[in-house]
Amino acid sequence: MEKIVEQGLLYDFYGELLTEHQKRIYEEAVYQDMSLSEIAEDNGISRQGVHDLLRRCDKILADYENTLHLVEKYKNIRKRAQEIRTLCGAVLTDSGAGTCADDGKAKEDGAPAEAGGAEKCARRTKAYEAARRIDGLAGEILEEL
Repeated sequence: MEKIVEQGLLYDFYGELLTEHQKRIYEEAVYQDMSLSEIAEDNGISRQGVHDLLRRCDKILADYENTLHLVEKYKNIRKRAQEIRTLCGAVLTDSGAGTCADDGKAKEDGAPAEAGGAEKCARRTKAYEAARRIDGLAGEILEEL
């Protein structure tokens, strides 16, 4: 399964650099999961010819990746964006959902609130809003990828 996913990624990034004939055969094998015999029959070539063409396409796509590293960069960006979302989730959870219900108010026993409570609340609210914005941006990046 992992090989098919890798083939799909390589094809997504570099498939347009293959010839039309190579693209058609490769798509039938990888995306439509057709057998070598079915592809050979549909395209009027031998089963061995299909096999050789698929191996050649795999090599061409791998060579492009070894030179350009676009799939590797894509995976790294995706991983980092997911890490950002995870960290933002932790910040959003730890910040008390951005509320400051007790900050700056008198305690139930009538004692004054902790000094600087309003400033802490303002900082926590800003951090919460920043984390929400960063989480949103990371989500947009993941969707674009």
